[in-house]
Order: sequence, then C-alpha cells, then structure tokens
Amino acid sequence: MSIDAGNPAPSQPPLFDTMATMRAMRRLKPDPVPDALLEQLVQAAVWGPSGGNMQCYEYVLVTDRSVMERLAPLWKRCVDAYLATTGKHGPEGMDEAAYGRMVAAIEYQRDHFAQTPALVIPCYRMPAQAPDEEGLRRSAEALGESAGQELARIQERFAALAEGSCVYPGVQNLLLAARGLGLAANITIWHLMLEAEWKQALGIPEDMHTFAAIPVGWPRGNFGPVRRRPVAEVIHRDGW
Repeated sequence: MSIDAGNPAPSQPPLFDTMATMRAMRRLKPDPVPDALLEQLVQAAVWGPSGGNMQCYEYVLVTDRSVMERLAPLWKRCVDAYLATTGKHGPEGMDEAAYGRMVAAIEYQRDHFAQTPALVIPCYRMPAQAPDEEGLRRSAEALGESAGQELARIQERFAALAEGSCVYPGVQNLLLAARGLGLAANITIWHLMLEAEWKQALGIPEDMHTFAAIPVGWPRGNFGPVRRRPVAEVIHRDGW
C-alpha cells in the first residue's frame, strides 16, 4: 500500500510491537521475580476468555527453590525425551543455524532449570454435568444424523479442545504481559509426558488437567523480532 502525506499510515498500537518481539526466551537469570509482577501475569491470564464464562481455571505458581530443584529431574527427563525425537536437523525449511541455537537454548534451560525463578502451570477442570438427554436429542437434530454421529466419534477430541480453548487464550495473555514487563517466558507442554509425576510432585488433584509449564524470569540476552512465515503465505481468502 502506498503512503503519501495526505494519507499517513495509521499509528500501530504498542501491543503490535510487543507481539512482534515476543520470542521464546529460555535463558533466564536466577534473580527472583517480585511476587507483585508474577501476580500481574496471572491476572492477565485470568482476563482471557473462558467458555461459558465458567472460569474453572487454576494456576500453580512455583517460586520455592527447593520445589524447583525437585522438579528439575522431571524437566530433564521430559526435555531429553523431546530432543530424542527431533533429530540432529531442524524441520524442512528451517535455517540450520537457527535450529542449532534453539536446541542450545533448550539444553541451557534444561541444565539450569533448578535456578528458574518462577514456573507457572495453568490447570483446568471442566465441571461434571449430568447428561441432558433432551438437549442431546435437539443437538443431534440441529446437526443432522451424519454430523451428529461424527461428533460422537470425536467427542474426546472435542472435550480436550473445549478445555484448551478456555486455557490457552489466558496463557497467551500471560506471555504478552511477561514481554510487556520485560520478563522472559516460554510455553512448553513437555511435562505432559510425565504428567502424573508432575501432579504428584506439586499436589495437583488427579482429575485436574494441566495444559502447560511456563518458566518465567529475567532474560539473559535481548528480545528481538520473531521469525515467522509471511502473512501472504498463510492467508486463504474466502476458502482454501
């Protein structure tokens, strides 16, 4: 789009600069993060949307160094399991040097996890509801027979995505807030490979689902522009 003096470009909200420089920051200083800032991060997460406005989320916030040291072996096992599946080369199209830097940062975080200042674990438990037979019948009628059968087939995936959609918008808010406050953070789900052990270590109820493990701290290094595919490559206008 051409710009001239008579039609100046609209100013870009500061949030756009925050998003454009919100890289996954895995190299953290061991310095503690004030509780007030950590509570701001969780507040930002709570402001995220929640399906049906049920707000059934809970956030485990770990700052105690002795607890972090107990979690470090679990983290190492999960990271090693992940790295074992990635191979020595990055995915097709990814710059090899960039891939090497990413792996080095992951290994650094693994080896220094016990010194992580804070860890946030978002949790969610969808409330149990008695089956509404009449509601299910009307839903099936609205969808049509074949679509209703397909929904029944993917019900487990549908339920998982329903919970995730109540959690991950809040997680993104948390990551944006961290970047805005000058804190480093990155989202991982590797803990799910040993979720039962993580729950046991943190006293999380068995029926509570965990959705991420987010290390937070002051960054070693600088924030910088994210590297993403061009928008023109990912847009499919009015259909695929």
